[in-house]
Order: sequence, then C-alpha cells, then structure tokens
Amino acid sequence: MIFEQIRVGGDRNFAYLIGDEKSGQAALVDPAHRPALVLERVAELGLAVTHLINTHGHGDHIGGNPYVLRNTEAMLLEHACTEDGEILVLGDVTLTFIHTPGHTPDSLCVLAETQGQAGKLVTGDTLFVGKVGGTGLGEDAKQEYDSLHEKLMTLPEDTEVWPGHDYGKAPSSTIGDEKATNPFILQGSFEEFVDLKRNWAEYKRKHDIK
Repeated sequence: MIFEQIRVGGDRNFAYLIGDEKSGQAALVDPAHRPALVLERVAELGLAVTHLINTHGHGDHIGGNPYVLRNTEAMLLEHACTEDGEILVLGDVTLTFIHTPGHTPDSLCVLAETQGQAGKLVTGDTLFVGKVGGTGLGEDAKQEYDSLHEKLMTLPEDTEVWPGHDYGKAPSSTIGDEKATNPFILQGSFEEFVDLKRNWAEYKRKHDIK
C-alpha cells in the first residue's frame, strides 16, 4: 500500500493519498487548499486517481474537489453516497467507510488496510491526536461520543490514526495511544466528556497543551 500524508496549508490541514502499487489505482482524501500539489505527487508515483473521498462537507476539506474532478476521472465519494461499513477495493488495498457523526452529521472515517500491515485510519475532524472534533454540547456531542467509543475505539490498538489537521503533539498516533492518553477518550461518561469540552480552554492552560 502507498499511503502518504500531505500538508496542504489552510488551518494545518492534511490531505491523504492512498494507492495500490499493483493496480496503479489511487484514492485521495480531502485534497483541499493545494490540490495541484497532491496531483503532482500522484503523477510522480505513476498512479491514476479513481476515487476522491471527503471525510465531511466543510469547505476546508472539500475545497479541492472541483480541481481534482476536472483533472482526473475520479468518482466522488462522501457520506451521502456511502453506507456505514461499505468497502472499496483498490487492488490489494481495502478501504472501509465508517460513519462517525458528531463534528458534522456527515462525518466519516476511512480505514485503509492491506494484508500484513496495521490498518491506517483517516479520521478527518472526528479524532485528532490528543483531541477530538469540535461540537456543541448537546446531541452532536453525544453522537461524537458514541462514534468514538462504539466505533473507533473498538478497532485494534495498533490501528494508526491519521487526522485531518495537525492539531496534536504529533501528526499521527494509534488507537492504543489515544485510548491511553487522549483526555476526551479517558473521560468515564458522556457527562464528563461534555464537561471537558465546556472547560477545554482551562484544561489546556492547566496542562500546557497547545
């Protein structure tokens, strides 16, 4: 599997290139801000973009869509046209779509897997390294809490976490690390989870978190 995290500017945004060496097929995830840079890398690797995936519909994630769709024959995939658990096969690479509402109703994560390697989970704005996506304090927060605990935290602990922004102490992590260190995941109840969201600025100051 070819898997590359690409810094594309914006608010420390990451785009992702996921490819299969054997078939030459590739999928792009959230190539906003600098789509031409992402396509240059695709060309360097000799791949053909067959799918364009958005983790959610915010402009800083979908802004590159028009450019990519004009310059490739990619099919656009987003929550509206995928089902939870749906699988896309690119040669020896399997992509599984996981619906994770919370940050937005249409949020989804993409689990890239190939035989013999730990899975690579592209989390968009659902899960960051040491943090979680922004929500209000009501139903959207409850949806995010359920998405995190009922879906993402049930994945194998060696599953790699690749977020949509470089907001944490590192550009990537693992499910095991997040279960052990992410303060939002460590909260014992939804009420505590919301309380941490409500008081996050104070928590960051107290624990010297950027």
